[in-house]
Amino acid sequence: MKTLGEIRKNRLKKIENISRAQGTAYPAQTSRTHLIADALADFNSISKSEKEITLAGRMKSLRGHGGLTFLDMEDGTGKIQGFLKENRVGQESYRFFLDNFDIGDFLEIRGILFKTQKGQQSIEIADYKMLSKSLLPLPEKWHGIQDIELRLRQRYLDLIMNPEERDIFKKKSVFWRSIREFLEKEGFMEVDTAALEPIAGGADATPFVTHHDALNTDFYLRISLELPLKKFIIGGFEKVYEIGKVFRNEGIDNEHLQDYLSLEFYWAYADYKQLMNLVERMYKYVVKQTAGGLKTICKGREIDWGRDWPRIDYFDIFKKKTGLDLDGVNEKSLSAYAKKIGLLVSDKIGKGRLIDMIYKKEVRPTLIDPCFLVNPPVLISPLAKKDLKSPKRVQRMQPVACGTELGNGYSELNDPIDQRARFKEQMELRESGDKEAQMMDSDFIEALEYGMPPTAGFGLSERLFAALMDRPIRETVFQPPMRKNK
Repeated sequence: MKTLGEIRKNRLKKIENISRAQGTAYPAQTSRTHLIADALADFNSISKSEKEITLAGRMKSLRGHGGLTFLDMEDGTGKIQGFLKENRVGQESYRFFLDNFDIGDFLEIRGILFKTQKGQQSIEIADYKMLSKSLLPLPEKWHGIQDIELRLRQRYLDLIMNPEERDIFKKKSVFWRSIREFLEKEGFMEVDTAALEPIAGGADATPFVTHHDALNTDFYLRISLELPLKKFIIGGFEKVYEIGKVFRNEGIDNEHLQDYLSLEFYWAYADYKQLMNLVERMYKYVVKQTAGGLKTICKGREIDWGRDWPRIDYFDIFKKKTGLDLDGVNEKSLSAYAKKIGLLVSDKIGKGRLIDMIYKKEVRPTLIDPCFLVNPPVLISPLAKKDLKSPKRVQRMQPVACGTELGNGYSELNDPIDQRARFKEQMELRESGDKEAQMMDSDFIEALEYGMPPTAGFGLSERLFAALMDRPIRETVFQPPMRKNK
């Protein structure tokens, strides 16, 4: 068996041969007249006309039988079988093709469409042209490779060899497009905010830090879209949204990435109850557009997104699953329970973080069917408005399904005095060792002091798409962060 080096050396010689024959092995233009999918869709009329058409794509297979060679060619829309006959193109041209063209090459073929005796739609090749000569061979058994690290590191090969992986990214395009379609129909305006921020705010997460040479200033890569979007509301816009990258310097698992797309929208003069009605409609629309229906499979369970989504009270479900009453439980009891269920906790993380950790271990995995988890403790929601009837709770909702949160929204806190006090509490936690606690953002508080109307805000990330595909999130990203290849 030849080594990759020997194969590459041999193909370099083929490039010389092709360049002598057609000027270059990498021409800038093609005479393609049809996409493969269009040719197949209009096959009957094209074949009856006996007019030649020109197709272009990557050669995926090559099988020679004396004076007849079969090949499969694939473009971004479909695949077709080609027949190259020695008595059709001539002995010299036929020999040149076999000697210089390889699986993996991009080529152009001109010919007439016809059906084989078995009824397969094919093209009889009258002429051909090299469009891009491959120097390295495609892998023969890529589909069977179990090393996900290798597949993600060479994602382009994964897409070449596995059509189902390409389908994931086609659906992902539909996913984001359907979100835009829904929000635009609801009167929301898409906006764009800065990815570099002097203060990393809007979420509990550890930020990345970078340095701006021209300004000689350190900036954070944003961990959320929230605070800049609220300034649009303060500035007089009533419905805004952004789909943009956010960056969180946290661990890797099936649900978390450090670099991912997020959607956030803000809706003036609305509250979290109105928000739930809108979000349920949006999810059903997006799921149907992306998955082709309202039922998907997640972790072996059928998920029916079309059902009515129940509202589940955070305090009630927490007590039901843990036996702890959040209306009266103290930090010591929470810490003891956390340790009992195997969580590693320090004495400095605070009551809110303990509640959140216990919830994620004991409660969240039990919520499989779509629902809204509502009214969690104020301790875990520093940017949400308090419930006036129950000041320990906030007007927050989270769509939950497949045992995980698939979004987050609330009646936004628009009281600058309350917001400053909560930022101060977060800073105290940060100074005591909680790196994910939020920073004091005086600029945002100043903006709030000019007045923000009652507002509902909501956000979701690529985690929702991953749940619809029943895949770990980084398998639904084209190029996830990877360790350096040693």
